[in-house]
Amino acid sequence: MPGTVTTSVTELPESRVRVEAQVDPKEVQRHVERTARRLGQDLRIPGFRKGKVPPGVIIQRLGRDAVLDEAVRDGMGHWYVQAIDVASIAPVGDPHLELDGLPDQGQPLSFSIEVGVRPTATLGDYKGMEVGRREPEADVKEVDDELEQLRERLAKLETVERPARDADFVVMDFTGTVDGVAFEGGSGTDQMVELGRGMLVPGFEEQLTGASAGDERTVDITFPEDYGNEDLKGRAAQFAVTVKDVREKCLPGLDDDLALEAAGFDSLDELREDVVSRLRDTDESKVAADFREAVLDAAVANASVEVPEPLVEARARESFEQMVHSLSGQGIAKETYLQITGKTEEELVAESRPQAEQQLRREAVIAAIVAAEGIEVSDDDLLEAIEPAAQAQADEAGGSGEEMEPKKVLERLRSQGRLDALRDDLAQRRAIELIAQEATPISVEEAKGKHVLWTPEKEQAGAGAGDLWTPGS
Repeated sequence: MPGTVTTSVTELPESRVRVEAQVDPKEVQRHVERTARRLGQDLRIPGFRKGKVPPGVIIQRLGRDAVLDEAVRDGMGHWYVQAIDVASIAPVGDPHLELDGLPDQGQPLSFSIEVGVRPTATLGDYKGMEVGRREPEADVKEVDDELEQLRERLAKLETVERPARDADFVVMDFTGTVDGVAFEGGSGTDQMVELGRGMLVPGFEEQLTGASAGDERTVDITFPEDYGNEDLKGRAAQFAVTVKDVREKCLPGLDDDLALEAAGFDSLDELREDVVSRLRDTDESKVAADFREAVLDAAVANASVEVPEPLVEARARESFEQMVHSLSGQGIAKETYLQITGKTEEELVAESRPQAEQQLRREAVIAAIVAAEGIEVSDDDLLEAIEPAAQAQADEAGGSGEEMEPKKVLERLRSQGRLDALRDDLAQRRAIELIAQEATPISVEEAKGKHVLWTPEKEQAGAGAGDLWTPGS
């Protein structure tokens, strides 16, 4: 709600600020009453139906300070975001927040925030720069790999009358026991496995090599210590296996018949030309993204940006925490990730410091360009940006309900306090597009000769490939 939080900002050394914020008394009271209704849902008070106790009665029964304390806990996250927005700062790292006690009735809630902020940049040349740009291409190996994938998709399994070998498929029945006792999940019928893929417990597939249809084999294995079933970890097991069938994977020839069956082309040459065209189109998008990044870095190189060490540390740690949160969403715990990398949290944070510093420099330069060029984003611009996502949501929902309309989405983002972030992101993207359009692309050879920035060749792209920096990343 606009106007509910007011702020004053004091600049501190090393790109830090202190924000003094006050929440309007009416807003505080609204949260107190809302919290009282929630707390009173299960409160039984004579003369009132359950869940229908007026907020005033609940506050009197529980005590205003107790309800106010709960209301502040619930509302502080929202008020913090509002304060940052009203103060027009771009925070970096974790904030230090202090509450100036609980206010008396009719008084504002006061709190302060001390946090690192995006550094400022003094711009140098950022228009008309010469920046290297490679030509889009379709790598020969990628073309061959794509054609090979087509062959794999059209492969057929044919029964063979010979012993199984690597890459063959074996159809089998099996029963497993530990200490002579069958265990849950240890048996199967007509199960098919490709030898050499390592899909089964280590040692299992190897013992089926050389088996023919009709053979009965005893397979001895030991379950790994990290096996998913706690009861089987590290234990020896024996499987009675009956091989029922041995099948060989037969790939179609790399010829005109493949072109016709796979994609409806009359010849293999036409199919190859289509693959080359599609890969080149894909690479063209990557070249454009690489070029925008190189232009931005050229502008950063020409600018003056002071980035204090504590700010770099804060951003590096912030990035690490974001990565950990993302991994947790995939079911990977931080401890597991550290074990996989063989590194400590401090080592990983330290490794990301150069990237964190460059990221801060880029953000500072982009913000300076947005200001210098007077780039503004209107609500109509936001609606245009939102429309594709809103349409995609409507399609997923099987219709175009009102809640999916761009204007509805815009209002929802506004009510959630996310609109300014979207506005800033769009302004930043426009700034990058502007300087990319103003830049003069030159060949990689010219760029090397003039020692100016250029987009890397694929084999040199390293971690940058598919991991390009964008505003908000």
